[in-house]
Amino acid sequence: MLNYPNIDPVAISLGSLKIHWYGLMYLIGFVAAWRLGIFRAKGSERWNRKMVEDLIFYGALGVVLGGRIGYTLFYNFPAFAEDPMSIFYIWKGGMSFHGGLLGVIIAFIVFARKSSMSFFEVSDFMAPMIPIGLGAGRIGNFINKELIGRPMETGMPWAMDYGDQIARHPSSLYQALTEGLLLFIIVWWYSSRPRPLMAISAVFIMSYGTFRFITEFFRTPDAHIGFLAFDWLTMGQMLSVPMILVGAITYYIAIKNTKGIH
Repeated sequence: MLNYPNIDPVAISLGSLKIHWYGLMYLIGFVAAWRLGIFRAKGSERWNRKMVEDLIFYGALGVVLGGRIGYTLFYNFPAFAEDPMSIFYIWKGGMSFHGGLLGVIIAFIVFARKSSMSFFEVSDFMAPMIPIGLGAGRIGNFINKELIGRPMETGMPWAMDYGDQIARHPSSLYQALTEGLLLFIIVWWYSSRPRPLMAISAVFIMSYGTFRFITEFFRTPDAHIGFLAFDWLTMGQMLSVPMILVGAITYYIAIKNTKGIH
């Protein structure tokens, strides 16, 4: 059984200035999206470097604001009611993907209108760049000792002791591998050829929802929420089911309308 490494969540400390690993993971995600976006824009008649940089800026605002507000509303509203300023304590962790997704959707809508594009032109372009940030964020969760896994068989070589002498799944690392690396491979490969409009976004949403639903079975539910529907589904799974359905329906519509290939 492996012992949790107890990594200091503060990466750099300069007097009163403290730079946390969690924040650096978000920076890595934004920089990766920026570089990959510039790469995808090369040779494109619709995209250029300036547009990519503007989109990353809008997207970053959507991720941070939506992610924090979503976490507060979906997972931690009692703490917010007790201390409304806690919504700004981003360095302590506590970001919701589903809230961040809503924030990004709003950001894409604003950017699309500003750039005279359709929403799905923007989302199809951006979808392949998102998983790197998701994976980095899960590594940040691991460093912060968040998303502790459920108990598992002690004989498994990757079982982890988080300090309670219980062999657990390293669920945040499972999510880093699936929502980050594997999702990136799938969406990047799928986007490497011309696809119907909406299809790339649909594959991203459907794949993420599926991976999240599965990995939630290895993750301990938030103590203040516990299990919800049927006493075995978590909040993350409840929020992922609509993503899978919407993704599947959108993909069906996309392949039925091949006129929008881009």
